[in-house]
Amino acid sequence: MSFLEYNLQTVPSGWRKILHLNWPLVLLLSAVSSVGFLMLYSVAGGSFTPWAEPQMKRFAMGLVGMMIVAMVPIWFWRNMAFLAYGGALVLLVLVELIGSVGMGAQRWIDLGFMRLQPSELMKITLVMFLAAYYDWLPLNKVSRPLWVALPVLIIMIPTALVLSQPDLGTAILLMTGGGVLMFLAGVHWAYFATVIGAGVGTIWAVFQSRGTDWQLLKNYQFRRIDTFLDPSSDPLGAGYHITQAKIAMGSGGWTGRGFMQGTQSRLNFLPEKHTDFIFNTLAEEFGFVGGFSLLGLYVLVLVFCIASAIQNKDRFASLLTLGIGVTFFLFFAVNMSMVMGLAPVVGVPLPLVSYGGSAMLVLLMAFGLVQSAHVHRPR
Repeated sequence: MSFLEYNLQTVPSGWRKILHLNWPLVLLLSAVSSVGFLMLYSVAGGSFTPWAEPQMKRFAMGLVGMMIVAMVPIWFWRNMAFLAYGGALVLLVLVELIGSVGMGAQRWIDLGFMRLQPSELMKITLVMFLAAYYDWLPLNKVSRPLWVALPVLIIMIPTALVLSQPDLGTAILLMTGGGVLMFLAGVHWAYFATVIGAGVGTIWAVFQSRGTDWQLLKNYQFRRIDTFLDPSSDPLGAGYHITQAKIAMGSGGWTGRGFMQGTQSRLNFLPEKHTDFIFNTLAEEFGFVGGFSLLGLYVLVLVFCIASAIQNKDRFASLLTLGIGVTFFLFFAVNMSMVMGLAPVVGVPLPLVSYGGSAMLVLLMAFGLVQSAHVHRPR
């Protein structure tokens, strides 16, 4: 036993857990969130209200929550996976019954002190449940049809509920994240080839259904697709969002106009500047350098998750860490693609940067699970 190991053994167990936290990951998450505080301060015209101050308070709450989750043994979260998934599913059903409506969608439950978006919670509890399922399932059964059908059902039930809100972006994230986790768990590639083929057929059916009695998407969702394919077709209507977003990004150049000097956001040409399109505000004020730096921070967070998962010999902990890493990647990849015109606008926030209570708190709790897997890994 080395001198350092001996001294760690003499430290009380609670403090040892704190020492074993992945502190570089904590610092990276804090750095990303600080970028968000800075941009929310900027889009409010140099004021901490109405967005930066509440976001900072939520981050502080989330950070404390992350530490508490990290201190709890990973086996406890494995045992809680089914209850967590079931609870999130019940909340999604409650949204259908008593949910509050905003911007044409019914996605929130009003708790008085905040509005909870259960679909954000489902993104993480789905990963927990699938990781626990594949930890329980023997490896020789992973690709058998019956045992593949069950996780597909686990994924599709909340996806259908979220799609009915309607929230196409979150539904896509749930399906994609769940599918990637199934692949990482060892499900045979032939299933995914079949799904991809079915997906191509579904896309064809979606376009064929337009204007019929069995139309598969809402009219506004079709308009988003049209706008994605040709934003200039309606620059003052459906194409307004992405047109202004591209103008904001292009005007930033390499180094940007300077902090609080962005004309598109300051003059309110850029829509949803504090939520979905906050990356365009960053690109306008800090240019390519600022946007690429934020992307670098995101990639580093992802690298730490992958490295932690590879080192962990516990199957549940490893799959959980990879699943949360994949979910985090999908968050920022879809948002950045969306605001740069590389994907249709589907309303996915930029993680830890966009204004929003549910998204930030749930994501920090998720990284608390990553920390728990890291702290309690077999040594």
